[in-house]
Amino acid sequence: MQLVRQKENKTANRALLVLAALLAAALGSACASGAQGGSGPPGGRAGPDADAGPVTGRHGKEPEQAGPAGALSAYVQRVKRAQAARVVAAKKWGLAKTPLAAPPPPAVKPKITSRKGFEVEGGESLPPVFTTVPVKEKIVFLTIDDGAEKDPALLRMMTDLRIPYSAFLSDYVIKDDYAYFRQMRDRGVSLHNHTLNHPYLPGLSYAEQKEEICGQQAKIEKHFGKRPPLFRPPYGNYNKDTLRAARSCGVKAVPLWASEAFPDRMEWREWDRDLHPGDIILTHFRGRAEWKGSMPDLIRHVMKTVTGKGYAVAKLEDYV
Repeated sequence: MQLVRQKENKTANRALLVLAALLAAALGSACASGAQGGSGPPGGRAGPDADAGPVTGRHGKEPEQAGPAGALSAYVQRVKRAQAARVVAAKKWGLAKTPLAAPPPPAVKPKITSRKGFEVEGGESLPPVFTTVPVKEKIVFLTIDDGAEKDPALLRMMTDLRIPYSAFLSDYVIKDDYAYFRQMRDRGVSLHNHTLNHPYLPGLSYAEQKEEICGQQAKIEKHFGKRPPLFRPPYGNYNKDTLRAARSCGVKAVPLWASEAFPDRMEWREWDRDLHPGDIILTHFRGRAEWKGSMPDLIRHVMKTVTGKGYAVAKLEDYV
């Protein structure tokens, strides 16, 4: 009897997770439509504190619902508050549309394998190299490389909009301001490895590649408290020695990218020049000195593309 109840509970929980994902998507779409049509967030709640505090009942008490139904209700309320805050932030930062809410992360991460044509001979036990995460939901992942531009407005914008992203850092351009990236880490951004000095790795020996990759692992652990599991080779170039060295340093996966974002355009790897579920988007920490636009300009363009195509940005580390 106990085993039957456990199976029933697992089935109910799976169903609730599916329902929660559908509700999140529906709420995100509804809130985005409300912002564009001028009707405001659901329930009329708007303002910087729209996501603050619990949802209360008639007498100021937290509604009490036990079990999975209560968990689902609480989740839906969190999604509503988060998206209401996003509506306000989208207007503040000049986005044409409110970013859509990503579904809850999967209970089990998808199996990642190297993309066809990106494998190395005899590399079955090496970290996989991929450009897209195998998912069915309309989500993409935003990644930002190197760390040259340290714009405080980017930190504020991404926090206000609740857009997740991952940073792949090279020490030679971040060492003048580790504090900036500690702020980024403290806001929930995962910091990953992009080598010490951004060299063309296939032109180096195994030992030299290992120094570039393992050396950056040590730097990130020293300054930010954790050795990252993800590594991106500079320019997307690598060979078998690169992956061997990365594995020896504790790297679990090597995400590349399916498209690259600039303040005024997108560049596409795929023939159809479009987004696909699970695509990884690459951009760089750059400003007006090198690009015709600031980091906020860049994010506005990325989100115009992503939201306009009906996609949400999800957190890469929840899936990889």
